[in-house]
Amino acid sequence: MPQTPRALDESWLRRCLAGLRPVSAPSMPTADGVCRAAAVLVPLVLAPAPMVLLTRRSALLRTHSGQVSFPGGRPEPADRDLAATALREAHEEIGVAPRHVSLLGSLPEQSTYSSNFLITPFVGLLDAEARWVAAANEVDAIFGLGLEVLLDPQAPRRIEAGMRRGSWSWPHPDHDIWGATAAILVRLARLLRAA
Repeated sequence: MPQTPRALDESWLRRCLAGLRPVSAPSMPTADGVCRAAAVLVPLVLAPAPMVLLTRRSALLRTHSGQVSFPGGRPEPADRDLAATALREAHEEIGVAPRHVSLLGSLPEQSTYSSNFLITPFVGLLDAEARWVAAANEVDAIFGLGLEVLLDPQAPRRIEAGMRRGSWSWPHPDHDIWGATAAILVRLARLLRAA
């Protein structure tokens, strides 16, 4: 495992993520008949331990039930843009109020193959006042993946067999992190390691 930077603080994080696309870049997409638009918040927490927050979706949901994901979903008519969608969905799913999120930018879109979504991931730094709680009807668990794991280039693996062959996977003792969520984490990790 590589040596962790001395200070995983906000200034280090902002330097690492300076290459993100500006939040204003992704606008509300038009329907193209192929992919459905979605947006997620990639919530970063610096204290007590630097981590990215993830959720395990409720087993009762129709799509991607029981899978690990970021808080997010499809746009609603009241959303002014996809950033607003990501913030609204994070508030609904994990209770993080938008005022506690500093959006740093967006990562490249990520498609899902089984459900035909084109996901815009917005990276947001949660302030020290942010609190999270799972929405019982949507989220079974909220957990963190440490930034030290993201900084380890040996951590992500390509799945080599079965239905998930070719998908990315991240190690976690209690959760199966794979697919679009894992691919978004790979992109985030590359930015963090490049700084």
